[in-house]
Amino acid sequence: MNKYLRRALAPLAAATLGLTLLGGTDAVARPIGWTAAWAASPQRPSEGFTANWAEQGFSRQTLRQVVRVTQAGEQARIRLSNAYGTSPLRITGATIARAGKGAAVEQGSVRHLTFDGRRSTVIPARGHTASDPAQLTVGAEESVTVTLYLAETTGPATFHAQGFTDSYRADGDHRADVSGRAFGEKTQSWYYLAGVDVTGGARSERPGQGGVALFGDSITDGFGSTSGADRRYPDALADRIDRPVVNAGIGGNLVLNDSAWYGERGTARFERDVLDQPGITTAVVLEGLNDIGFYEAQAAGYDRPTYFPAPRVSAAELIAGYRSLIAQAHERGVRVVGATLLPLGGSDHYGAHAARVSDEVNEWIRTSGEFDAVADFDRLLADPADPERIAARYDSGDALHPNDAGYARMAAEVARVL
Repeated sequence: MNKYLRRALAPLAAATLGLTLLGGTDAVARPIGWTAAWAASPQRPSEGFTANWAEQGFSRQTLRQVVRVTQAGEQARIRLSNAYGTSPLRITGATIARAGKGAAVEQGSVRHLTFDGRRSTVIPARGHTASDPAQLTVGAEESVTVTLYLAETTGPATFHAQGFTDSYRADGDHRADVSGRAFGEKTQSWYYLAGVDVTGGARSERPGQGGVALFGDSITDGFGSTSGADRRYPDALADRIDRPVVNAGIGGNLVLNDSAWYGERGTARFERDVLDQPGITTAVVLEGLNDIGFYEAQAAGYDRPTYFPAPRVSAAELIAGYRSLIAQAHERGVRVVGATLLPLGGSDHYGAHAARVSDEVNEWIRTSGEFDAVADFDRLLADPADPERIAARYDSGDALHPNDAGYARMAAEVARVL
């Protein structure tokens, strides 16, 4: 495990401890129990995603990103990732604030962030860092902005491709602006920002609850949901349960194979993106459709280079991948819920091999007893007249990804089994 993550991001089972000083000349240190209130899984820069700034990076620009936290708190910190950087990344300055409309922030809420007491910091290539605590009261399901001023040329940026919400860019230093007028450009990805943690909220005072990390691919990431409306399946779950929820999905991700476009394989990134999130006690695993579906799409001649040379994956191989995730979670004291693969009939991921493997894998998830609980999305979202297909009322239009109603239905199922 990355040394920084061992030091700063252990889950609730071995609670992360920050240090803050109480006032006065005889100040003493007391521990801070951080809880991940929002997260995004880092990806390497890729020119394959349209309308993003990852390949070109930033220079003398301010980047303002809006995220919705799922836990109330009285203090906040941010986590930044240069995981795929090939050179050190200098953050000239950063702020956090309660969000207003668009790129604007709430008057009086801007807080300058420090890193080991300084307003600037340098993150080494392939490194990570966390800010010091900032006094900022936020509510659960409230949006905050994180604003980074990047005075020096960054080079290609570690990012999260599919944010499905607007991020903003301005020339010059606008980190403390309340107005959003300077932010004339926008895109729907997140850059360098890997997490927002809080402490001091009501939920964090309830022992034994802990956070829930939803791990998966584009279905977890929120593809097909209404953009800018926070209606992804993790958002819908956060609305239903009195526990923090973080989204550890990457669109196109696979359990067993790395992809230059869609991130490291699930078995490799699970520790970083789930187990090292502070306060996480439960993981929900929904991944595998791309492992079997990319092969079918490639075999059918779909002209998408993102499918790369897709291997033919068996049910036994995919089950071995799930067993690796379960073992990793249990070793860290994290409960793991297995979710069955959604129906994929009629999509570009469908074919005889994918149908057979999906059925075999789903039956194993339901009956093996190896997961601590099961969320049966396959049966939940299937068309009763054609169980190989997702029901029309839950289909976003591609026969693969749910719409807002489908994501809400999935959230209700997870809430039931937690």
